[in-house]
Amino acid sequence: MSQIKSLFVTPLYRARLSGLDEGVDISELAASCWSIAEDDEAGQGWCEENGYPGYTSYASLTDLPWRFPIFAEVVKALDAHIAAFAEHLAFDLEDKPLTLQDIWINILPEGGTHASHIHPHSVISGTMYVAMPEGTSALKLEDPRSSRMMASPTRRKDAPEELRQFVYVEPDVGDVLLWESWLRHEVPMNMSEDDRISVSFNYGWG
Repeated sequence: MSQIKSLFVTPLYRARLSGLDEGVDISELAASCWSIAEDDEAGQGWCEENGYPGYTSYASLTDLPWRFPIFAEVVKALDAHIAAFAEHLAFDLEDKPLTLQDIWINILPEGGTHASHIHPHSVISGTMYVAMPEGTSALKLEDPRSSRMMASPTRRKDAPEELRQFVYVEPDVGDVLLWESWLRHEVPMNMSEDDRISVSFNYGWG
């Protein structure tokens, strides 16, 4: 009798931001994101110079939790989710917890995209979703084996999710998604007339 089992799984963690703490006011967080974007001239300049659609604070503001109490609350909630995911991954952290490296705002307007990428030098990366208007982009995740498939045929459209080359995840406002930082991902074009707002982050070790 033959036997087939799956090896080397790629886990994706999904939870409500408030699932492990008292909760963060999402409307206040959205207002803060807009306020920061409007005042961040350095970030606006970086986006314009680099052809980045919309706004990101990635290259301009590295201390959001220190500057804005709402982001300190977000990080407190994220720390608990990161610890839960690290436990699921069976990481031997040697009493040194994963800690925040970077956290930044993303505001993606209609027609905006974020090309496929990974997050080097981090352990766990993720995003929490602040505004997801109807028709906006899902998160597109790529099978990490894609570059090694070489002469493999394409998968049928009805292939099980775990066998697909790409998986699209549609998060709700208030959701947190976590994945290991080597997992390639992208944000396809925002087809909504309204802005898609998220907060992304990296956690490292040691």
